[in-house]
Amino acid sequence: MEKQYRIAKIIRIITVAPLMALILLTSLFFVLPEELGGIHFYLISVICLTVLPLIGYPLQPFLPYFKSRGRDGQRTLAIIMAVLGYFCSIIYAAVFQAPKMVWVVYLLYLLSGIGIMFFNKVLKVRASGHACGVVGPVLLASYYLGKKVFALAIFLIAIVFWSSLKMKRHTKSQLFWGSMIPLGMFGLAILITNMIIF
Repeated sequence: MEKQYRIAKIIRIITVAPLMALILLTSLFFVLPEELGGIHFYLISVICLTVLPLIGYPLQPFLPYFKSRGRDGQRTLAIIMAVLGYFCSIIYAAVFQAPKMVWVVYLLYLLSGIGIMFFNKVLKVRASGHACGVVGPVLLASYYLGKKVFALAIFLIAIVFWSSLKMKRHTKSQLFWGSMIPLGMFGLAILITNMIIF
């Protein structure tokens, strides 16, 4: 039982949203470098989608408001820093005329981040940010890299759900809503990119 708990903890650590973004971006860069805009947009994407969201964790102890709220404060700060990174990515994409793929990736992250904040803070329905941060990249990887990654993607989602339930970090309902947000926002990101930007 203890071994399963340790495995679940490792799975949750290595599948946090910023690291999933890094894996997605690196995969896209090596397979479709031109569509991603080359090394330039790859590095900017890593800064906005991985580095900025991760800063929230080491930053929490230095911010009294978030420090005093413990785990909930850490979670809230992480979401804020992530959404800040997503907004920065959109601004950069607009200024430097990002390729279509980059727009879809950035919009999905921004819209999903807003969706998570809306569910948790406005609707008061807790949606799993962890599930959202896994399902979003999995959707993008399946869309751009094809069917070969689909089976791996489903397996990844399954073990992430298992680990969250095993550690009692989320309920099935929270995982469900966290997964539905990027599913809905993916279609919206494609629509915005095709109709408004390109």
